[in-house]
Amino acid sequence: MAGLLLGLGMGCSGIAPRPAETISARYFEAPAPDDVWSPKIEGWQRRERFDSELMAPLESGPAVESAGWSEANRSLPTDQRDEDGLRSRYFRFRVERKRALAADVAEWIQAEAKKVYREDGAIDHWATFEETLARGGDDCDGLELLVFHALRDLGFAKTEVYRAIVMRPSDGQHHMVTLWFEDPSDPWVIDPTGAMTLGMPRMSELPEWSPIKVFTDRVEYTVRTRPNDLANNP
Repeated sequence: MAGLLLGLGMGCSGIAPRPAETISARYFEAPAPDDVWSPKIEGWQRRERFDSELMAPLESGPAVESAGWSEANRSLPTDQRDEDGLRSRYFRFRVERKRALAADVAEWIQAEAKKVYREDGAIDHWATFEETLARGGDDCDGLELLVFHALRDLGFAKTEVYRAIVMRPSDGQHHMVTLWFEDPSDPWVIDPTGAMTLGMPRMSELPEWSPIKVFTDRVEYTVRTRPNDLANNP
């Protein structure tokens, strides 16, 4: 048990050799009643919501206008599968822009981390977003919050973007990253420090790491992983 509790210190580790086995994951499973991560996640959630409520009067967002629904909108193209039609072109454009925007956030935070990365010290502390900004930096779990909040502030849905604890089984190292679930079964990974990966790869491209928890300031899930051959033949 002592070794397990010691492992709850996040750390921001380097990259180990890749094992041959690939892993699939079920990301949104209810945590077990005795999940050792739940108390730490719940404690951070309470502090994050408290800080957000304190800072809310200081923030103002753009006004949101409803596009409405006119009679012209009711007249849709006959063939909705036309790859050259306006509908298809619009959704391709939206996918391309969202991916480019997320990639820009990844590039920005990985550059910033070189300037503002700070170790916690002997006791691992999960900062809130406001604590990270006020301190002017943090380690991986604090810097990850800049990605998490940036994507949501830039219009990504709350059901798309999650904080994630990942583990490297080869040495038991833990790390914090942001997962963007454009694909519910294979999210994009944004690592704030670049210790796990640079750029914005898919989780399936990083088989040396296993996601174990995904959460926001409101919800928490446990990730169940298993070899792909078992996943395909339950």
